[in-house]
Amino acid sequence: MADGAPPVETIVFAMPKSYRMTAPTLASLLKLVGTPRDGALLRFSLGGEYLKAGDPASAIPHLREAVARDPQYSAAWKLLGKALAENGDAGAALEAYERGIAVAEARGDKQAAKEMTVFARRLRKQLGQAS
Repeated sequence: MADGAPPVETIVFAMPKSYRMTAPTLASLLKLVGTPRDGALLRFSLGGEYLKAGDPASAIPHLREAVARDPQYSAAWKLLGKALAENGDAGAALEAYERGIAVAEARGDKQAAKEMTVFARRLRKQLGQAS
């Protein structure tokens, strides 16, 4: 550009992901709720967007719906645990992580199981439970 400013694309990509278009993304995803495209992936995406927006309480029902629609969705269990923990419900977060660990291990998703095991261990410590 003539004025020395970087192109808009450079500015957008330099922003942290959490600041990128959460409100418009949420609005477009919410329009799909109750349509034939409403499924576990949509609910997982909504939960993730609400978490990015700093609203774990709004993320929780969507993430619960995601795991209800697909109980084998280990990433949804992990995000549900995170949302519950951020919302101050460590006990429910621990339960979600434990269910997610079982699902991830059954599916051979070693990385997700490992991550959730670390998160669960931290919560057990926080709750004063033995590992």
